[in-house]
Amino acid sequence: MPSSAHPSATNTGLSATEAASIASPINLILLALFALIVFVRLRPTPPQMLPKGPPPIVFRTFTPLTLRPFNGEKGMPVYLAVRGRVFDVSPGRNFYGPGGPYENFAGRDATRGLACGSFDEDMLTKDLQGPLDDLRGLDSDEMQSLQDWEDRFLEKYLVVGNLVAVGNASAPQVA
Repeated sequence: MPSSAHPSATNTGLSATEAASIASPINLILLALFALIVFVRLRPTPPQMLPKGPPPIVFRTFTPLTLRPFNGEKGMPVYLAVRGRVFDVSPGRNFYGPGGPYENFAGRDATRGLACGSFDEDMLTKDLQGPLDDLRGLDSDEMQSLQDWEDRFLEKYLVVGNLVAVGNASAPQVA
């Protein structure tokens, strides 16, 4: 055995210079970089959270009085009724909410106004305690226009309830 060789180096077949070169600073940096890359690639990732959906809407029965607050003011959703169906038109708040061109219909029965193509207050039911509009006096063109509006609402908006007259057996009791 040569006197200059380290005993462990001769057992493995490596000279002292070869053994020292494996532990060089560049090799240690590369080993640390490799370990970091492996850690980053294999570490567990936190589960992805889905965005929170809107609160569920419960189908309910409205009267003209109980529908009135759903006009988009004070953070309330925007509902309107067409032929006894109550639609949540909140996604179209720019049209049906405060300041929109159809704002008169918000929180109201919009049936006659939509049928006649009029957004005036006089097209809305004045007596909120009385019977619902029976649509007497509408001609076939107005009834077709109403059907077109109703079909558009059914495609675009959720039905959240139905509208009944005050005093109807299914009407909600107002305290």
